[in-house]
Amino acid sequence: MTLKQFTINSEVISSGKHCRLDQKYTCFTQIQNWEVFETKLKQVKISDFLIELPIVKIPKGELEDDAFLVNISDQQQISGKLENIEKTNEIGSDKTFLGEADIFISKLGMPKGYVFINTFKGKNILGSSEFIPYKVKDLSYLKYLKYILLNRKMLLAYSALESGKTPSHKRVNPYEFLKIKIPLISKPNRDKIIAEIEPIEQKIKDLNKQIKENHEIINNVFAREFHFDLDTFNELRKIKNYNLYLSNFANNKDVRQSVKFHRESGLFVIKELKKITDKKIKHFISDPIVLGSGISPSDYDDNGDFNYISMANIKNWKFESEDSKAVSKEYSDNNKNKTVTKNDIILARSGEGTIGKVALIEDEELKGIFADFTMRIRLKNYNPLFAYYYFRTDYLQYLVEINKKGLGNNTNIFPSQIQEFPLIDITPNEQQKIVDEIKAELDKQDEVKQKIETERNKIDEIIEMAIA
Repeated sequence: MTLKQFTINSEVISSGKHCRLDQKYTCFTQIQNWEVFETKLKQVKISDFLIELPIVKIPKGELEDDAFLVNISDQQQISGKLENIEKTNEIGSDKTFLGEADIFISKLGMPKGYVFINTFKGKNILGSSEFIPYKVKDLSYLKYLKYILLNRKMLLAYSALESGKTPSHKRVNPYEFLKIKIPLISKPNRDKIIAEIEPIEQKIKDLNKQIKENHEIINNVFAREFHFDLDTFNELRKIKNYNLYLSNFANNKDVRQSVKFHRESGLFVIKELKKITDKKIKHFISDPIVLGSGISPSDYDDNGDFNYISMANIKNWKFESEDSKAVSKEYSDNNKNKTVTKNDIILARSGEGTIGKVALIEDEELKGIFADFTMRIRLKNYNPLFAYYYFRTDYLQYLVEINKKGLGNNTNIFPSQIQEFPLIDITPNEQQKIVDEIKAELDKQDEVKQKIETERNKIDEIIEMAIA
């Protein structure tokens, strides 16, 4: 890593809109003058290309008309292409209408490349309130903008502009995003770049056809091995209206009366799993399932030995260390009972879009303290990777969906509920056989993804050579 040193006048810092003092931000905005690329070409602000559209908020609940829904966590990073878009007639939290946008960009996680061309323009498409919709002033720049906004150097610029106390709160201000400067390229040169890139994009498209969602691979293997009736389950999920006897509300200790808790599809999942096993998670835990530890900004310390494992660090179904912050020695010493070890499963217990997601701790060298909005599941005499895959199946995720408590984005599920979920009881050899099959297929997918990454790097090189 290159060490950068520079001197800045304090008057320049105080003149900024947010009076930010951090090094990355100051270097990019003051020393680099908002310029990402070294080029002889004229550089202009992104606002010369894009117009931010007014935010149209769609309140949570049932929708008047079916809508296409974009979940950030379901989208592939640095692709620019929308995937896994499903129709829905109900939303669990407020969303933003995106139907008039040419491009929309997530202010949360922008350095990860959540920049998308809107291939659903003109349709009723909704997305997270983190998405900012933009109109492109001149559509002849649309493809060029996609390539330039997803360039690896641009992702570093977004990282410099991010602000927020914790990784889960780091966002790029849309006002500052539009101040970033990019090279202005003539139409003949843009056409030349696009002509060079399009065959590469076609190769990426062909490789993407080989990609299966991890969730789909896991689900299909479990469905085959344990005869999950996913067709019936998916049909039952569509039922929104049904009748119940008052006595049905007494079938749980909380006397819960929510529509979601009593769905026929939920009862179907329980019956399906009880056909397979009479065991529950609590029968295989070595330690009680516990919630993690809360934290305040003063507890973070870049020189600490332990990392804080938040919900944001496991939202992609694995522990991602790059956004995990170190904590002070005092904090880690006071929370030794909230540390993780290899083979622990960490489950997010709150937050729409994240609740129910799990990560398996596979690094025995990891020193981590798990957050209060997560819980630790520590099993004995059970294959941890088999348990992790089981937690990712539709059936288990749906049990979280119907059992969570709360309203809007403030939903929660607790250890006392999780420990009562059914857990498949088969021999270690049978567990390992299933694990081996799933892992082999997932490894093949990783190989394809690596080939896609190689092709994407070629696109970056073409862009950078063209503007040098």
